[in-house]
Amino acid sequence: MDSITVLEMLKSVDAVREGHFKFSSGLHGEVYVQCALLLKEPDLTGKICAALADHFRKEQPEIVVGPAMGGVIAAYETARQLGVPGIFAERENGKMTLRRNFSVKPGQRVLVVEDVITTGGSSQEVVDMLESRGAVVIGVGSIVDRSNGTAKLSVPFYSLLKIKVNNYDPAECPLCKAGRPLYRPGSRDISK
Repeated sequence: MDSITVLEMLKSVDAVREGHFKFSSGLHGEVYVQCALLLKEPDLTGKICAALADHFRKEQPEIVVGPAMGGVIAAYETARQLGVPGIFAERENGKMTLRRNFSVKPGQRVLVVEDVITTGGSSQEVVDMLESRGAVVIGVGSIVDRSNGTAKLSVPFYSLLKIKVNNYDPAECPLCKAGRPLYRPGSRDISK
């Protein structure tokens, strides 16, 4: 699946928004991609996640893990396409962990799947947590990479769509300086 098709799918469900946004990473920007609007559509989700699964199939992942909240559906459907279990990591006391009796085994080959990556912080937290449990993380996959090539990940990274957007440190944000209203559409409490 090419990036033009992915972008058309996102636009078809009005998932690409413009404004002044604060992302889960803490950065600000004027373009927000709400993959949840795509992932609520089973047919589109199946197509998108089949493309992610096909890219990583040769690495033979044995389980797929998604960072909550954005990676839950994408990881599950990618796992379904691969024929392996799909679980998710979530924050507990501010740190990514496996709860709900989810686990990985030492040596188990794990693929991490996320919806959108801005800095790679959440995905890297999941990679670190999985590796600390002895898992072998074979890569990180995402639907959208909005990092402008700056995502910091210690494992191979693949995204279906790379979009070039401005990401601003809050102290330097021209949108803040212009007095534009700030929206916090992410899934984490980032008010501080």
